[in-house]
Amino acid sequence: MLWCPPFVTERHPCRAEQKVARDTLTVHADRGSSMTSKPVAFLLADLGVTKTHNRPCASSDNPYSEAHFKTLKYRPAFPARFASIEEGRAFCREFFEWYNHEHRHSGIGLMAPAAVHYGRAKEIREGRARVLDAAYARTPERFVKRPPRPPDLPKAAWINKPDTECTDLPPLSAPLPMKVQDPTPG
Repeated sequence: MLWCPPFVTERHPCRAEQKVARDTLTVHADRGSSMTSKPVAFLLADLGVTKTHNRPCASSDNPYSEAHFKTLKYRPAFPARFASIEEGRAFCREFFEWYNHEHRHSGIGLMAPAAVHYGRAKEIREGRARVLDAAYARTPERFVKRPPRPPDLPKAAWINKPDTECTDLPPLSAPLPMKVQDPTPG
């Protein structure tokens, strides 16, 4: 999954490029004050984005997002504060470009998310295998246990893979009920 900046609007190129229709996106978040706030709820509703939250007392509901935000916050260039919303957006544009196209993820075979998203992972892995085979042919003494091979590509990615014996939990895709009241009278 590629990450789009949270300020993506109806006419944003990210939506057009990915052919994302209104009412097809879901944002899954923790139950922090910013993500449960009315302004965020109204913004997401205006954009046609469904909002879901972690189950109560289940901190591992969204490890991908947690890992993503840790990567964002621990980047050397991440400032203590942004001087303006424009500065924050500019930083995020650069960050998401790097994250999607350059940053390698161990959970997806050391690929960039864009390589997997656009179906290039198998081709890239095969290219890496050719390079490793050539390195082994030149200097096999460097590889003491076995010939090197690139990491396997995962067959599936799960957030809390369901336990086949546990059927009493609601599915993660089912949003928890939440009340959002319109602040405008009448």
